[in-house]
Amino acid sequence: MKDRDSIPAATIERLPLYYRCLDKLSTFEDTEVVSSKNLGGKLGIPSTQVRKDLSYYGEFGRRGVGYNVKELKRSIGKILGVDKKWPAVLIGAGNLGRALINYAGFSKMGLEITDIFDNDLNKIGNRVGSMKVRNVNELNETIKEKNINLGIVTVPADSAQEVVDELVEYGIKAIWNFSPTRLYVPDDIFVRNEDLAVGIVSLIYHLSWQMENEDEEETN
Repeated sequence: MKDRDSIPAATIERLPLYYRCLDKLSTFEDTEVVSSKNLGGKLGIPSTQVRKDLSYYGEFGRRGVGYNVKELKRSIGKILGVDKKWPAVLIGAGNLGRALINYAGFSKMGLEITDIFDNDLNKIGNRVGSMKVRNVNELNETIKEKNINLGIVTVPADSAQEVVDELVEYGIKAIWNFSPTRLYVPDDIFVRNEDLAVGIVSLIYHLSWQMENEDEEETN
């Protein structure tokens, strides 16, 4: 396997797609062997790119035969780290936070949200799924007691930096941020930003241009 730092970010982004596709093939389609062409075809990725992506991590499959679905899934799962359970705390018991708690698909990727926190007295003590919303005053104790390294932030933008500062202080190493703001963290803390507003505006932008072009064509 090549040095992790030399692997392109785009390749790393595609690995979860391969893993999820292989999971579907083994679980729902009872497929034993898949070629790079078929795997790529299901994802809209050229077969050459599939082979190149996998080559960064070693030799998989046999030429002319393809990949054993279960073995490749197991190997990619180990590379991604989803073969283990990764406990996480979630801060922000609003609509988005509750939706994430109730999403069952995370468990297949190794994510286990163990606790949800908020500072709103009207939310503390309420039940979300199988757990109760806890007071943020208990956050430090919980992180240390359960040896948690991953934090999920779904608080309003004006509260996000303060929450993240506390997470870093309490020992969190990776943060999944859904708050629409830029966060400042030390270099050794990994942050993944999911700005939902940017995503929908991007769709609207492309849709707007498409409709404008269609209107021009009808006019001409």
